[in-house]
Amino acid sequence: MVATSSIARSAAPVGAPVRRRRRHGWVFHVVMTPIAVLWVLPLAFVVLIAIRSFDDIAANGLGTLPHSFTLAAFRTAWVDGSIGQALGNSIVITISTVVLVLFLASLSAFALSRYRIPFGRAILLIMLAGNLLPPQILLIPVAKICELFGIYDTLLAVIAVQVGFGMGFFTFVLYGFMRSLPDELFEAARIDGAGDLRIYATMVMPLCRPALAALGALESTWVFNDLLWALTVLRTDTRFPITAALLNLQGGYSSSWNVIAAGSLIAAIPTTIVFFAFQRQFVSGLLVGVNK
Repeated sequence: MVATSSIARSAAPVGAPVRRRRRHGWVFHVVMTPIAVLWVLPLAFVVLIAIRSFDDIAANGLGTLPHSFTLAAFRTAWVDGSIGQALGNSIVITISTVVLVLFLASLSAFALSRYRIPFGRAILLIMLAGNLLPPQILLIPVAKICELFGIYDTLLAVIAVQVGFGMGFFTFVLYGFMRSLPDELFEAARIDGAGDLRIYATMVMPLCRPALAALGALESTWVFNDLLWALTVLRTDTRFPITAALLNLQGGYSSSWNVIAAGSLIAAIPTTIVFFAFQRQFVSGLLVGVNK
């Protein structure tokens, strides 16, 4: 009897947390389901507009259910609205910026975290402080600098600006991550005869993969959705990224809501793909250091 009662007492607390987790799970779903629906409704509304014809929208209004189905708006936005060409420009700008800024920021963070550089902490703070300046006050200086270097109205100008403004934040984040790596790893690598470049390439970069994936996903979204710097250093329509092309599309097809909605959906596809492709690495990168 004593053994049975002790077993019952020891087993009782085990079921309570399970029931508590189940109850909290139901509460979570009850609360989050309406929020998820509110997030999805605008997207569903845009999709319904994009697949309708202009005559259907003009006759029945935007708020009604579709009375027609057509993909002509996507073709109009892609060809006539130059969304296809702008999407290619945005992909070139985004990929180039992400690769360059991650490479340069990782080199800077590695040097600042593993070498005794004079005024290293001050250099890091100055790089980070550059991101605190309002970009509006830098528009004219950035445009003049691009003209001075002869890269104004080129994709290279957008890439250079995005890399320059992303270096400070990315270096700061990677610096904190690399500082948390154990010194024993570096000492063991040096005992084995590895040089600094080999340590950086074969040890530090693989260990920084979660942080690099998270930063790469964030930078891809920021660069792809940027409009300010594109309008600052670009003037030719054929070099515009997707955001500037959408602005032109809205001006040229102000009454064709189906074309504007189709262009917006096309513009949302790349960032959606990036998020779902790097979702696991993105979440793990955000959780880096939580258990330290």
